[in-house]
Amino acid sequence: MIVTRFAPSPTGYLHLGHAYAALFAARAGTRFLLRIEDIDRGRCRAEFEAAIFEDLAWLGLAWETPVLRQSGRGDAYARALAKLDAQGLLYACTCTRKDIQAAGGAPHGDEGPVYPGTCRGLGRVRAGSFALRLDAAKAAARVGALTFEDHGAVFAVDPLLLGDVVLARKEMPAAYHLAVVVDDADQGVTLVTRGADLLPSTHVQRLLQALLDLPQPAYAHHKLILDAEGRKFSKRDASATLRDLRARGVTPLELRQRFDM
Repeated sequence: MIVTRFAPSPTGYLHLGHAYAALFAARAGTRFLLRIEDIDRGRCRAEFEAAIFEDLAWLGLAWETPVLRQSGRGDAYARALAKLDAQGLLYACTCTRKDIQAAGGAPHGDEGPVYPGTCRGLGRVRAGSFALRLDAAKAAARVGALTFEDHGAVFAVDPLLLGDVVLARKEMPAAYHLAVVVDDADQGVTLVTRGADLLPSTHVQRLLQALLDLPQPAYAHHKLILDAEGRKFSKRDASATLRDLRARGVTPLELRQRFDM
């Protein structure tokens, strides 16, 4: 039994890249799940969530119910954070993005600059605005060598690749890396399918799985669907949204043919 999932955020309308990712996940699994990653309540909107269901149904996809929503899973994330905290692996950070850039954090693609560790060692101060970060070096020492499987090939984990990532913020009970590993484990996901741009995230997520004693899924990072200029589609590309393509008479079959699916 291969369990896959598609996990969009309702912060805009789905585009061509989302369509490929959803179809890829559905084709790869014997069970296909849908998760709504709506933990960022400031950016998520009900109309975008409704459009996700509409667009996926138009593509011909069916998913199991009930649909998991991150907004109702604060307790699960709190338990995971408490487990990491008990291991002495979290620290509070008051740095802004501007602070990190000014400190000369090493760039790392879509993840932004790697955090230079400014607040590491200052203790878990609870006053003021802060995020909770994972002490990656300390975590790596705790778990030792790790691997993950991608398209059947085995890769060594570099636990320091993304540095001391944020696991929670003052306004959010969990950030992406923590939420995704907890959710995948709780949903029984056995194969994580997603775009090749998220391959670096696998290193820190595999580290978190080991620290939290969570099952290790396999991975299948797929190609990205690019625009005419060779760039990834984004939710700002209104002409590439599925609702726009549908309005122009494009059919799901034409999309599948374009994707060679």
